[in-house]
Amino acid sequence: MAVLTYRGSQFIYDNEPIQIYSGAIHYFRVVPEYWEDRLLKLKACGLNTVETYVPWNFHEPQPGQYRFEGMADLERFIQIAGDVGLYVIVRPSPYICAEWEFGGLPSWLLADDEIRLRCHDAKFLANVDRYYDVLLPKLKPLLSTNGGPIIAMQIENEYGSFGNDANYLKYLRDGMMRRGMDVLLFTSDGPTDPMLQAGSVPGHLATVNFGSGTKGAFAKLREYQPDEPLMCMEYWNGWFDHWGESHHTREAADAASVFEEMLREGASVNFYMFHGGTNFGFYNGANCQQKDQYEPTITSYDYDSLLSESGEPTAKFHAVRELIARYSDSSMGELVLPEPKGTIAYGRVELTEQAGLLRQLGRLSVPVQRTNPEPMEKFGQDYGFICYQTRISGPRERQELVVQEVRDRALVFVDGQFQGVLERGNTALSVSFEVPAEGAEIMILVENMGRINYGPYLRDPKGITEGVRHGFQFLFDWTIHCLPLTDLSGLQFSSATSEAQGPAFYRGSFRVDETQDTFLRLDSWTKGVVYVNGFNLGRYWDKGPQKTLYVPAPLLRQGENEIILFELHKTTDQAVTFVDTPDLG
Repeated sequence: MAVLTYRGSQFIYDNEPIQIYSGAIHYFRVVPEYWEDRLLKLKACGLNTVETYVPWNFHEPQPGQYRFEGMADLERFIQIAGDVGLYVIVRPSPYICAEWEFGGLPSWLLADDEIRLRCHDAKFLANVDRYYDVLLPKLKPLLSTNGGPIIAMQIENEYGSFGNDANYLKYLRDGMMRRGMDVLLFTSDGPTDPMLQAGSVPGHLATVNFGSGTKGAFAKLREYQPDEPLMCMEYWNGWFDHWGESHHTREAADAASVFEEMLREGASVNFYMFHGGTNFGFYNGANCQQKDQYEPTITSYDYDSLLSESGEPTAKFHAVRELIARYSDSSMGELVLPEPKGTIAYGRVELTEQAGLLRQLGRLSVPVQRTNPEPMEKFGQDYGFICYQTRISGPRERQELVVQEVRDRALVFVDGQFQGVLERGNTALSVSFEVPAEGAEIMILVENMGRINYGPYLRDPKGITEGVRHGFQFLFDWTIHCLPLTDLSGLQFSSATSEAQGPAFYRGSFRVDETQDTFLRLDSWTKGVVYVNGFNLGRYWDKGPQKTLYVPAPLLRQGENEIILFELHKTTDQAVTFVDTPDLG
């Protein structure tokens, strides 16, 4: 029976000393057809372990409804990793952060106002238990103690950054052990006193997460566990981007120098990320450290890491491999990589058909009536958009329309005419209008831009979460359409007009003779979502930084392919362009 343990400051695996060189790859951010390619490249870099989070919301999208196929086939990912000769670290915590929607927590938890997140709350833990009763038995045969590649598992993720409920951490630990998770269990936190005090579990290995300051980080860890192995569980060798920011990059030499500091300390390390991948669909998260500073994450999760978003080795890859070769006892030999996937520019595609959203609400959703506007979680909706409609009597003088809490971005229409945008935390935006004698129809289309994944404002219901006023008068009697946009088959398209205005769907087709990776440029478009052959590629927004969306070859098919854009505003050219190079700003 092989088990990872430690004697003093030395990791031991199968009775032999081991130093863990690990890299993070999130199976849920990579199409399954490319899992083996990315894992082989991780091994070729000189790493011996792959680490992955497990997002609860990806596997239990509705209570008691589970998904473990396609991109959610966690067992297959782990099996492939074992087959190519890698160990696996699994982080199945209820919460994962990861710049992922709601930090991996399922949105339906928010439908119950009484549930308290990430603490010893009976309702929360009952849901965790039900999920773990399904998830953990799938992992048990893959543990190293049963001949599989999983050598370690995390109890909770950076808990010291959130709370101090020791009973909660103990409950999770006990639940994992009771379900047969008999490999090394650990925690990971920032290298500070409050985080290590509140996030660690007595009797289990603590690890730290950082991007620089190696000596200080490990010195702080040694204060709390002076004799155990040193490990950086998340070495942030790159970083992620929010909409409207500049694209983050880090010089390869700088990232390599911090890694070398860890090697000199004899530490083990997990590169976060080795390969970032993509926030396909509506799965991007958001940050909010201060209540009015909401920052949604972009679609690309390139992370400026060792492999690019499309899986190509970067300068960091080669710098890290060179250091591992220098500090390793055995020769790594010549670099052998899988055959390059290659990219192709399919060129310009005209979107010749159009379907306006406001006229087709009934084809996408069954309306529900409520006295007050309510958030999407109350209707069992997880992601996408939600539309609120009501009628107001007239005449009335011009007054501001106040949505007391919009989450996260709203388009306002009066009698079908666009009035303006309201954005969470953006007090510079406002909408006001007068009402004619015959009254007016008010429509508010709200986009969930991604639930907060880190920090004190984790509880983040979407849509309109408080009242709506015209002036000082609250508006009641609402018709609500839930628009998750998972099924667009009910849309009726017609020929696109020359003056294209959103919110509307635009459709076109393009022919592919050979399927290869490609990148979609949307230079003339404003803000929206892209579907290729029914697969949601993610969001685009002209505020940047990213200017292209990654389209992996497995999403395409030889012959005719369909592309649909849901554009919220307008375009100056009803066409898109497939190019062979990414532009992340």
